[in-house]
Amino acid sequence: MMDTTPDIAAEYHRRLMALSPARRLAMACDMFTTAKAFARAGILKDGPHPESEVRCRMFLHFYGNDFSEEEKAKILAHIRAG
Repeated sequence: MMDTTPDIAAEYHRRLMALSPARRLAMACDMFTTAKAFARAGILKDGPHPESEVRCRMFLHFYGNDFSEEEKAKILAHIRAG
């Protein structure tokens, strides 16, 4: 869905590009930190879980589509093993 007019989108892009690369990277890192906090809260809303399970669910949430089922099984086993 794109509800932003082209002129406003262009202005937004211009302002982002006017920032230093370091500032843009910091903004991206802050956004990812916020996304992780929201994902963790969503996982924990059902009740407490062992930390390894939270980490597994976080991995699947963010990276689950990036790996084959075999690769995911290996990664999840590694996470669970600590």
